[in-house]
Amino acid sequence: MQKRKLGRSGLEVSTLAFGGNVFGWTADEATSFKLLDRFVDEGFNFIDTADMYSKWVPGNKGGESETIIGKWLKKSGKRDKVIIATKVGMEMAPDKKGLSPAYIKQAVEDSLKRLLTNYIDLYQSHTDDAQTPLADTLGAYEKLIRAGTVRAIGASNYSAERFEEALAVSKKNHLPRYESMQPNYNLIDRGDFEAKLQDVCVRNGIGVISYFSLASGFLTGKYRSEADLAKGPRGQMVKKYLNDKGFKVLDALDSVAKETSSTPARVALAWLIAQPGITAPIASATSLPQLEDLFAATRLKLNAAALQRLDAASR
Repeated sequence: MQKRKLGRSGLEVSTLAFGGNVFGWTADEATSFKLLDRFVDEGFNFIDTADMYSKWVPGNKGGESETIIGKWLKKSGKRDKVIIATKVGMEMAPDKKGLSPAYIKQAVEDSLKRLLTNYIDLYQSHTDDAQTPLADTLGAYEKLIRAGTVRAIGASNYSAERFEEALAVSKKNHLPRYESMQPNYNLIDRGDFEAKLQDVCVRNGIGVISYFSLASGFLTGKYRSEADLAKGPRGQMVKKYLNDKGFKVLDALDSVAKETSSTPARVALAWLIAQPGITAPIASATSLPQLEDLFAATRLKLNAAALQRLDAASR
């Protein structure tokens, strides 16, 4: 299994991260355990979650994904085989949000309890908090790293400008720096990351873990018309892609998939893995066949002509 270094963190991760947003949502506990076992048995080690997964599900309050991962870690005894990445900052309750030192201290303790572990490999700021000085947030993380509670830190959903500012604050104040960035990036949503953020990450040796790597399932080819939107729980999220650009990208994916005896999902992930600065795309699965398709994506090497065709269709 090929591993890549995550920034300068010292962490080495598989070229695919399992998206834990499905645990406690579209994958129940028993299914989640099977998927996690298969993922690790295949040699993959990177699992991404967040404290607020899956708060959006009726009846859930957040923390469901971490709780399932924690139960699996305890049952499987595989803690030393995985890199666990979780996040803090999104609203869990009106008084539970942001990146203040006091809230980070509370939130990390809550995550550790749910994950049934005494350390988090990668702790990420889930979204920027303009109300808290960057130095305060990074100072709180420094205490966690010194205590051995957190091994490395990352950020998600930051603008290029704010991310560069955070890196500068780390350097100036001798504080830990964000070693990873988690942006929305895929074959159809390219603009925000490629405009400025990609350059910041490449220049500074920052690991990049893309989310919505399959555009909420659109890039699997499952949704090709309005009638298809009822096929999955994310159907309404992909409605915005049913346009000329979306169909053009699907045509290119179909073409390359046929040439490589592959699937659109594998091709879309292989394209991501080949992009400058990308460490590991995040993708989720709710069944073992879906998971096998993700594994196959990491073994698919696209030639220059295929990459160029995909690039042209999605630019």
